[in-house]
Formats: sequence, structure tokens, C-alpha cells
Amino acid sequence: MTATAIDTPIVITPKPNRHHRGALRWVVLIGCAIVALLMLAPILLMLLNAFKDPVTYSTEGPLSLPHSFYVDGLQKFWEATNFPTKLWNSVWTSAAVSVLATALSLLTAYAIGIGRVRGRMWIVMVFLLANMLPQEVLLYPLFTMAQKIGIADTGWSIVIIFTVINSAFGTYLLASVLGTFPRALLEAASLDGANSWTVLWRVVFPVVRPTCSVLMIFFFIWTWNEFFIPLVMLTSPDSQTVPIALASLQGDRMLDVPTLNAGALLSLIPTLVFFLIFQRTLVRGVTAGAVK
Repeated sequence: MTATAIDTPIVITPKPNRHHRGALRWVVLIGCAIVALLMLAPILLMLLNAFKDPVTYSTEGPLSLPHSFYVDGLQKFWEATNFPTKLWNSVWTSAAVSVLATALSLLTAYAIGIGRVRGRMWIVMVFLLANMLPQEVLLYPLFTMAQKIGIADTGWSIVIIFTVINSAFGTYLLASVLGTFPRALLEAASLDGANSWTVLWRVVFPVVRPTCSVLMIFFFIWTWNEFFIPLVMLTSPDSQTVPIALASLQGDRMLDVPTLNAGALLSLIPTLVFFLIFQRTLVRGVTAGAVK
């Protein structure tokens, strides 16, 4: 009995140096810490000057430490701008835009991505082009139309305008996701007798719900930070939003920097709380929003 042995070369891969990996991790960690400090520097500077009296700021500069806990800037901003009214206007308009724009994006993307309408690629390109247009181009026709229908100085003008603008981006994103939706699920639902609405809410929406949650968060923050169009549309103080209230503190010849920093701090707190509440939703939407 004979056996044939075939000699195969054995390749030994060297183990990575643990000390090298440890040093690389420390370098990456230090680099991330430096970037984080650079990003937090404006916020820290705002906190430093929000509780500093104007005399100390004028004599010692913005980088000096406050000698006392100065809160008159917060009170002055609160009373001068009627901050509760501005806060409510920003909250309800941003929330309305986030819900309506996401719903409109889902319906439009469902028709484009699942319905397979004719000229699908051209329609998506039109929505992409709408995202590239600057707001200055849209301002005059939007203001004229708002005046003609009687909503020029109301929060609904902001809601309608930014619902349409944001839904352009949402439609482009969701249409690309729904374009790769598994056809087997849609055919199975059709064989079970489901109509288009049932397929949308029972089959499609549960899959793209994380992506819709991310869109709602983005739309809320984007609408909250909008300044140019609300500045033109909202002329009365009772209808203005928080960014406009901050801009009202800046004069031509005089600028109260501590009060301005105090106002910026008050304006930052609601968005920070909103982000902390929906942080897990945002992370889950980014990691699990794709169709598998």
C-alpha cells in the first residue's frame, strides 16, 4: 500500500505588533480629542461671555474670566425679545414642517420608487435640482404668492414653504431607497389582496420607518435654524422665530455682546435637548435605515 504525499508550503503570517496597535489607537484618540475641543471652542466661548458683565468684556476682552456670575444678559434678552413667544413659534413651525415634509416625501417617493411612474429618473433629477436652488431665487415669488393668499405674516407661510423645500430632499432620498425595495414582498402583498394604501402602511412604511425618523429630526433642526426666508415673511414681532430674535439685538452702532451670547445660549438649549432626546433614534435610523 503506497501513499502519495503532496508537500504544501505553510505560510506563517506574522502577528501584528500589539504595541504598534496601542500607539496608533492613542494617536487616533488624541486627534479626535483635539478635533472635539476645536468644535466645542465656540460653545465654550459663548458660555464664557454669556455670564460676563459688559464692563469686563469691554476692558479685558472675550477670553477673560468673568469676575461675577452675571445673569442680567439672560433677563434682558428674555424681556426685550419676548422669548417665550419666539420659542413657541419656532417649536410649532419646526414640528409641523418635520411631520408634513416627511409624510409628503414618503407619499411622493412611494409613487416614484414603488409605483414605477414614467420618467422616474427625470422626476428624481427635478427634485435634486430643487435642492440646489438658492433661497434668494425663490424669495420673491414665494413672498408674492403668500401675500395673495393672505398668509404672508403668519407661521403657516413658513410651514408651507419649508414643507415643500424639505420634501424635495426627502423625496430624493426615499425614492433611492424604495427603488431597491424587494419586489417579492410587494408581489406577496398583492396576492393577499392588499391595495396600494395597505402596501404602503403595512409593508413599505415599517421598513423605511428608521429613515423617516432621521428625516424628521433633520427637518426639525433645519427649519429651526432658518433665518433668511422667515426674516422676510414674518414682519410682526408676534410671529417671528428665535433666529430673528437674535438678529434683533444687533444694531448699526452698538452691540451688547454679553446679551447676544446669553440669547444664543437660550436659543441653543431647546435644540440640544431635542437632539439628546432623539439621539438613539438618529443612530438607529442611520445604521438600520437601509432596505435589506
